[in-house]
Amino acid sequence: MNATRTLSTAARVLRQLRHDPRTVALMLLVPCILLALLYWVFDGKQQQFNSLGASLLGIFPLITMFLVTSIATLRERTSGTLERLLAMPLGKGDLIGGYALAFGLLAIVQAVLATALAVWFLDLEVAGSPWLLLVVALLDALLGTALGLFVSAFASSEFQAVQFMPAVVLPQLLLCGLFAPRETMQPVLYAISNVLPMSYAVDAMGEVLTHPTITTTFIRDASIVAGAAALVLTLGAATLRRRTA
Repeated sequence: MNATRTLSTAARVLRQLRHDPRTVALMLLVPCILLALLYWVFDGKQQQFNSLGASLLGIFPLITMFLVTSIATLRERTSGTLERLLAMPLGKGDLIGGYALAFGLLAIVQAVLATALAVWFLDLEVAGSPWLLLVVALLDALLGTALGLFVSAFASSEFQAVQFMPAVVLPQLLLCGLFAPRETMQPVLYAISNVLPMSYAVDAMGEVLTHPTITTTFIRDASIVAGAAALVLTLGAATLRRRTA
């Protein structure tokens, strides 16, 4: 990877997003709106909101970044932009790194807004530091970005890119421990959940919710989410194609 080329790619993506304010608004505001909606659904039942809100604080940004990143990257390919870029002295790693950096910056803003809303306006009660919530929310958003970049290589249309969400995200949502403790699942499902990064994202949020200090379990879970994002980005660079067949 070349730092100059990676930064140039990131700057180009950000310039394009600047001319698409509706997409930027959706990326930044949808997780906040969904958290607020969840708070109103429970209508004063703070304990129930706490148990679900912390987990969804990471899941909502992951889903949002996955959808936006996969569609935006696919649009680059179908419009011919990707082919022109790769005809230049620009490596696949530079391209993927630039996209990850650009969307990662938006993920930071998204995570800050969602965490601030949950903690200071929706009274999300956590035993640990709110900054740890922000760290996990950011890692989840970056994981969603990485997954979106990766799956875009296997879609030939925006419709197919959206269809990848049920295939990639929803199984993780069902098995992450949000609806039932993973330990109570069937052994096969529990084994599958152990290799899904969203499981560790939810576990990390649970650690912040119940422990006043940083635990070794939190460090392990956060490291697994970060490692999964890095691995998926590497796979995304390896599978990147110039055009969609």
